[in-house]
Amino acid sequence: MKVVILGGGFAGIHLAKALVKQDNVEVHLVDKNNYNFFPPLLYQVSTAFIESYNISYPFRRMFQNKKNFIFHMGTVLNINTQEHYIVTTHERIDYDKVVLAMGCDTNYFGNETLAREAMPMKSIHDAINLRNHLLLMLEEASRLPEADIQPYTQIVIAGGGPTGVEIAGMLAEMQREIIPKDYSEKICKHIKIYLVDMDSVLLRAMSEKAGKEAFEVLSKLGIQIKLNVAVKNYENNKVYFSDNEVIESHTLIWASGVRAIDVPGIPASSIAKNGRIYVNEYNNVLGLEDVYCLGDQCLMQGDPDYEKGHPQLAQVAIQQGNLLAQNLRHLSKNQPLEPFRYVNKGSMAIIAKYKAVVDLPKGFFKGFFAWLVWLFIHLIPIAGFRNKVKLFFSWSWSFLTNDPTLRLIIRPRKKYFPEEQPPHQ
Repeated sequence: MKVVILGGGFAGIHLAKALVKQDNVEVHLVDKNNYNFFPPLLYQVSTAFIESYNISYPFRRMFQNKKNFIFHMGTVLNINTQEHYIVTTHERIDYDKVVLAMGCDTNYFGNETLAREAMPMKSIHDAINLRNHLLLMLEEASRLPEADIQPYTQIVIAGGGPTGVEIAGMLAEMQREIIPKDYSEKICKHIKIYLVDMDSVLLRAMSEKAGKEAFEVLSKLGIQIKLNVAVKNYENNKVYFSDNEVIESHTLIWASGVRAIDVPGIPASSIAKNGRIYVNEYNNVLGLEDVYCLGDQCLMQGDPDYEKGHPQLAQVAIQQGNLLAQNLRHLSKNQPLEPFRYVNKGSMAIIAKYKAVVDLPKGFFKGFFAWLVWLFIHLIPIAGFRNKVKLFFSWSWSFLTNDPTLRLIIRPRKKYFPEEQPPHQ
């Protein structure tokens, strides 16, 4: 049986790891990158706290010596569900079973200006670009008279979910502990960080206690929190809010919503309004044979405890990937399939140094112990033993010294070079 997996995120990787153990399965993995990475820690790459190699690992290295595994680097252009093949930017690949596990992309809600100018946080590339941008803005501010620097030192974060909260907390730590070591008081006193969300609470997907704790901790760190407010537009380095306030800023970080990645060839009848693909309780795409969908990209309404679909969390993707591997094995042996039932193991978010919140099915806790739990839990899924060790020592050094050495502008976009297009023009 030839199984083609589109996407090497949480769902795709766990499915592939389980399938390569089966002798009768030929596993093909397609991804636009040649590496797997750990999205929950992208914000730490973007704030120069850890390096990108700490949270990424090459697919070919991961499946080294697995003779029934083949990796294809490329972007999916089309899937022909009738003739059982997919087309990528480089080749055509036939399949017996195809699994969509491509995840989500940033949702700008149809605003082309935001899509063009705001800075997303969905990939390693995004994180490195944001790191370069933040450092370049500080460098630009250091060259300007004090009266002109505020647009370079004001940062707006759109989205009060885990990503927005974690970026805000890390930037606040940088403002307090790191930036004063490198830059003058002229710059430090003008830094302002805004966290904006159209909802009435932070961390809406978590408990009310988690949201309140995030609000209190970030407020004490000096974050300007604007709730019940949306970003309407971003033009000429000005952020326009729904409450009519306008803030001059060269940095708008967009962490406000996602949309499932489109797959040309999937019929419209199988796709929900938010782009997610309808599947049954076995993750089989509704209306299609031999086509499956996992994780953030799918919308399953067959789980009694989650009638409106599962939350777009890593644990859902992991559990679905593992179960589908088991069900494909059962299918090949004409054995009964097991329906997916999500086991909620809880959720967590780090707010700042030594501050985190953890929601469990039967309780909630916060503070230093929650922070330690967060560190431990996030070390476990990192691919590669060396990566875990490197990340542990990177964290240890950074937390102890409050002075990580990763403030390197190593891949700036050309438009940021002052001699070509100064940011203030």
